[in-house]
Amino acid sequence: MSSDAPDSFEPGAGIAAEIKNARIEDEMEQSYIDYAMSVIAGRALPDVRDGLKPVHRRILYAMHEAGVTAHSSHRKSSSIVGETMGDYHPHGDSAIYDALARMAQDFSMRYPLVDGQGNFGSVDGDPPAAMRYTEARMAPIAEELLKDIDKDTVDFQSNYDDRKQEPTVLPSSFPNLLVNGSSGIAVGMSTNIPPHNLGEVIDATVELIENPDATVSDLMDHVKGPDFPTGANIVGRNAVHKAYKTGRGRIRVRADYEVEEEEGRIIINELPYQENKARLIERIADDVNAGKIEGIRDIRDESDRDGIRVVIELKRGAMAEVVKNQLLDNHLESTFGVINLALVDGQPQVLTLKETLQHYLDHRRDVVRRRSEYELGEAEDRAHILEGRLKALENIDAVVETIRNSESRDDAKAALRGEVVVEVDERRSSARRTWSGEVDGEPLPSFDFSEDQANHIVAMQLGSLTSMEAAEIEDEYEEVENTIERLEAILADQDELDAVIEEELLDIKDEYADDRRTSFVANTGEVTRADLIAEEDVVVVVSEDDYIKRMPVSRFRAQRRGGKGIIGTDLKEGDSVSSVFVANTHDDLLCFTNHGQVYQLKAYQVPEMSRTARGKSAVNLLDFDDGEEITAVVNCDDLEEIEGYLTMVTQNGYIKRTHVDNFQNILSTGIIATKLDEDDELVDVEVTDGTRDLVIGSEQGMSIRFHEDEVRAMGRSARGVRGIKLEGDDKVAGVAAIDQDHHSWILTVTENGYGKRTDLDAYRAQSRNGKGLIDIKANERNGPVCAINTVGEGDHLVVMSDEGQIVRTPVEDISTVGRNTMGVIVMDLDAGDAVASVDVIPPKMTTEDEELEDEEAAEAEDEEAAEAEVEAVAEDD
Repeated sequence: MSSDAPDSFEPGAGIAAEIKNARIEDEMEQSYIDYAMSVIAGRALPDVRDGLKPVHRRILYAMHEAGVTAHSSHRKSSSIVGETMGDYHPHGDSAIYDALARMAQDFSMRYPLVDGQGNFGSVDGDPPAAMRYTEARMAPIAEELLKDIDKDTVDFQSNYDDRKQEPTVLPSSFPNLLVNGSSGIAVGMSTNIPPHNLGEVIDATVELIENPDATVSDLMDHVKGPDFPTGANIVGRNAVHKAYKTGRGRIRVRADYEVEEEEGRIIINELPYQENKARLIERIADDVNAGKIEGIRDIRDESDRDGIRVVIELKRGAMAEVVKNQLLDNHLESTFGVINLALVDGQPQVLTLKETLQHYLDHRRDVVRRRSEYELGEAEDRAHILEGRLKALENIDAVVETIRNSESRDDAKAALRGEVVVEVDERRSSARRTWSGEVDGEPLPSFDFSEDQANHIVAMQLGSLTSMEAAEIEDEYEEVENTIERLEAILADQDELDAVIEEELLDIKDEYADDRRTSFVANTGEVTRADLIAEEDVVVVVSEDDYIKRMPVSRFRAQRRGGKGIIGTDLKEGDSVSSVFVANTHDDLLCFTNHGQVYQLKAYQVPEMSRTARGKSAVNLLDFDDGEEITAVVNCDDLEEIEGYLTMVTQNGYIKRTHVDNFQNILSTGIIATKLDEDDELVDVEVTDGTRDLVIGSEQGMSIRFHEDEVRAMGRSARGVRGIKLEGDDKVAGVAAIDQDHHSWILTVTENGYGKRTDLDAYRAQSRNGKGLIDIKANERNGPVCAINTVGEGDHLVVMSDEGQIVRTPVEDISTVGRNTMGVIVMDLDAGDAVASVDVIPPKMTTEDEELEDEEAAEAEDEEAAEAEVEAVAEDD
């Protein structure tokens, strides 16, 4: 009895012998690494040589094999996807179709590789139509990627089921990785390569061929920067330089737009790369509705097949520059993060511009070398055949006689190869003569044709024996010999090979290159908060309890002197106004306090609030000590642009000048502006340029005028020198600097709301530290002096009371009188109220205010007319 079973069982034999013990964490780590490398090399990252991921390469090769070229008719996309999936890419039809559609989108690809017919998506984020509705074929430039693929220029590998062969890389006649860019997310890494202009990239490649030692900077003379299919503008060049030199960078891309101030609109013509237009418009509208962007009344999308056109209509009076900056800050700029990561010999590498071009150039040299070797073999084979034909034509009678007397084709071929000797057979008829060794008495030649030559000669037609055919063969042979000589020169000389590459690149440039679409704009810095704030003149109010706010000057219309004014702030119980001053929202404010400290902030940092609002606590802006309050403010466009001195006076009559340079770096906690005695406080500050006369006024109505040169410049920590000699309990009310080109009068205001204008000439100059002259009578009616200012024609006065009333009046409404007089009423105060602070609005601000009032009035008239029209329509209905 026989059996197939083994005679004995050996433990560990069979499958059990293949089982190995392993730590699960080690196995999972290795398996994950294998998976990651599969994704990196097989799906997500492009090859540096042809710039394609496997899916794109397989789609193009499937189209090539199916004959769906640029010169064929369009083929259903579903057919192309099916052939690609069935033969080369078994990862699902949706992934293949998405890749096919992207290669057809002129807003995604700088030079589309697929010529699509139908809906392949839009910049509004609309998806492509289903693959059964669209058609496609290769674009002409895509054929340049596959050119010469049938000449053994690249390696092939088996497809997923070993039925077919597919290329591992395409010959790629141009640097497609840089030209069309690529993006992808792998495991633990990603790539994001921007597209570039074909002509510029080819010029840089030619530069590298001619100058192998060229630096990245040299190549950047040709490659200016990314060239996006949607155009737009690149902000600055530094980020581009960094990206090309390191392989990584962050490039700011800004929409192309026009600001039509006269028409009151902003027109967007080009969007940043990969920006969704519909979502952009929606986001802008949302911000307008939420109040984040002000000044926009309408947004229209007027885009058509000729290009993008988004019209943003502005409200009447809106500042186009501010609206533009708000749009730039949130919507019209995006960042393109460059990660120039590609596969080099199957391994991911971050590459510089030169490295990318060098790897492509190495690939192209290999392609041209392999193509030349292939063509040389073909040419040599053809030359060998032509040599046999020429030799046969020289001995045509013998060749014909040999073929005629052969028993079969094989015998004829063997005879031509010189392998067969036929005996003479006299019994055969003359019509079927055998090889007798002679023709017309001459001995037959002994042939030594090769097998290929013999095969070709036997297959020749009689028509090829004409003399014209012979001449054509000789011409062809000469041409083939020249080809062989040229190919051998290419293979023997690197310079000749590079010349071929260069010539082919320039031919492609001539055929397909176009102008740049993306421009460069100067980098003026990031959009700051200041860029988003409209420039307007404001009144800033500070209270004793450190509440602060700002209001537009235009809210306070000028009125005749002596009025009560209007509410300027809502004070909590026990609080009162400590100071009021006028500034521009973009001004730098130097806030001097009674403790001799100085703080710095931007005017727009002060919260804007209504007249009836209390304001917000200044502790959020300024770090005041207990009992510290603002007594003087110096405002300017830019502190660094001030040339001259800050002249300070204290309530005890001390004065000093300190150069502005000492105040360039002010800490958030403030710095010392002047040293004070224990019972002294800083009262007022003026900006002087070294040529001014100063007038110090006291609460008891005294004043003294002297030239600022009498006060030497000192450091911040100095106390200063005596400016005015005070009597009794008198204190300094303020200081005024005279600008002879603008100022005509000294304006004095008292706590009880009275004031006067006096000509400058009435104040004779004298030496400092004198008692001075009487300026105004500080009697029971007037009360103590609270402010002294120099004013000129067109100035307006802003006066604010302790209880928050504010009045604005032209200074020319205040009577001009002598020094030692009572003055006239400036502000009508309620019982128990007093003037807290005074500031001057210069003519420039008053003119702009009047223009703004006219615009607001016109806008109000337009709104009333619109409402009337609506009411009329309603009545008709």
